[in-house]
This record gives sequence, C-alpha cells and structure tokens, in this order.
Amino acid sequence: MKFAVLGNGAWGTALARLLYLNHQEVILWGIDKNLSDDINNNHKLTKYFQDSVILPEKLKSTTNLNEAVKNADALVFTIPTFAVRNVASEAQKYISKKVHIVTGAKGFEPVTLKRMSEVLREEITEEKRYEIVSLIGPSHAEEVIKDMLTAITSTCVDLNEAKLIQQIFSNKFFRVYTNTDEIGAEYCAAIKNTIAIASGILEGLNYGDNARAALVTRSLAELYRLVTRIGGKFETLFGLAGLGDLMVTCNSYHSRNFQVGLAIGKANEAKTYLSHNTLTAEGIKTAESLYFLAKKYNIEMPICHAVYEVLYLDKKPSDLIDELMGRPLKSEK
Repeated sequence: MKFAVLGNGAWGTALARLLYLNHQEVILWGIDKNLSDDINNNHKLTKYFQDSVILPEKLKSTTNLNEAVKNADALVFTIPTFAVRNVASEAQKYISKKVHIVTGAKGFEPVTLKRMSEVLREEITEEKRYEIVSLIGPSHAEEVIKDMLTAITSTCVDLNEAKLIQQIFSNKFFRVYTNTDEIGAEYCAAIKNTIAIASGILEGLNYGDNARAALVTRSLAELYRLVTRIGGKFETLFGLAGLGDLMVTCNSYHSRNFQVGLAIGKANEAKTYLSHNTLTAEGIKTAESLYFLAKKYNIEMPICHAVYEVLYLDKKPSDLIDELMGRPLKSEK
C-alpha cells in the first residue's frame, strides 16, 4: 500500500519510518523545505532527533502536496490541529482514488471545537475515502523512532477499518489495539495535552511527586465528566487512549506540553515564555477549547480551567494552585 504521511515533523517521520520498516511504500510531505532536504540528503531529522537517528535512504520527503497525494492509497495526517482543515481541503484536489485516512493529530480545531475526525469528514468527501482512523495512545516520537516498545490504539467507528490499520502498523515493537469509541478516544487524546502542561508547571515549581500523582488522578475525574457527557465510553478513560496517554504525557521530558509547563512553572508566569515559544504544543490551544466546552456543557473542570487562566489570563500558577487546594472540601467522586 502507498502511504502519504502529511507532516514531516517528529511524529510524522517516526510513523513514516515505521511504515517503511513494515514494507509499505511511503512518502513524507511538509511545508518546511529544510526538513525535507535534511531527510532526503542527510537521512536525518536533525531539528527533532539531532544526530541520534539515521533514516532509511529510500525514505523521501517533498514540499509538493500533489506529488505526495497522487496515487496514494492512504493519507496519514500528523500536522498541527489548526492546519488539518486547510491541508485536507487542498489534498482532496489531488486524491485520485478512494483512500484510507489516518490521523495522528491530537486536539480540537480552534473556534469550531471539532475533533479531527469531524474536520476530515467535512473536508474529504465520502466517495473519496473510507472511515477515519485515529492513532491514539502513549507514543513519544523520540521512542518510536528508536524501535522502543510502544502500544497504541487504532480507533474507528468502522471496526474493519480499525483492524486494517492495526495490521499495517503493528510489528514486534509497535503493538496496535482496536477501539471503536471515536469520541472518547479523541477527547482523551486532546485533553491530556492540557493536563501535561499542568504537570510540567508542578514540576517547575518543585511541588513533588505527591502533587503530580494527585493531579493525574483528579484529572481523570475531569476527563470522566466531559467524555461521558458528550457520548464517550467510560472504559476508554482507563485504556491506552486515556490513562495510558495521560501517564506518559504528564511524566516525560519528551512531552512538549510537559516542557511548556515546566518552563512556565520555573518562571511562575506564562507571558514571557509564550512570547518566545516556537514549540508546537497542542495543549496550549486545547486549554482554550476546554474552557469553552466546559462552559457549553456546564461541567466542572477546575484543573483545566486553571491552566487556561495561566495561559490566557496571565495568572500566576502558584496563586491558582493555592486556590485549587483551598476549595471547599468534598468527596472523591
């Protein structure tokens, strides 16, 4: 099968290499010519992996979307969530046959608050695609690219499509499970990025392991309230898309969202860091989306709300932590 991986950053390149090792034909696409040149000429992605990773010589990247998409059997979206709609709309012009669609993007579309599968359905017409599959779970690109053991989910409302992608992506170091709870999995994948910022803030403020354990546990309560309110399944919260992804993102220095929180916590304010930030950290935009979603559905999400106030209202993290800890006492439910 011929795959076009749209997005030649860390995650896209890791998945493209995985597909290549699994004997699939694959090409990368991205807008940054420097990244494509590094992949094509040096067989590296120095910006993200320094010199620690040598890519297969036959793995190529292009900045020409038509070249990538034409004659492809499957498209894999690994670009930032804010760009998915525009790239999908443009890619549809070059689709020459019915294609399989996989998204590795995690988050909500700004303003519309739509999930990535919803965006892709709107931009790529039904006659040109099969059902959308989301690859979701604890999977740092920095580890996948080095063949370190990883387990994720292939999530799709069409179980047969989920199984197809499961078979194609799985190998001895990358194990894929199927899931049909698209809503629950995609919401979990998005929300955990904002929680990871909170976890990084706690680390930056030196609040210790007890605090971060409490954060992750109480964050599950917030996940539960929102996910089940909008139609997701309870059991997804405790699978790879939920607890699994939450654990790795909140506890690893590989996590860009954790890194963002860490820097903010050390400074005890966000404004300075955000004015110079060049990292793509989906949790920043997701925090704003969650603020509006919580208001829309009248759901209590104090941790996510606190992250929003740090990022968008320039409140001091330490002050908000004092407020969270000083709230009226209640049961654990």
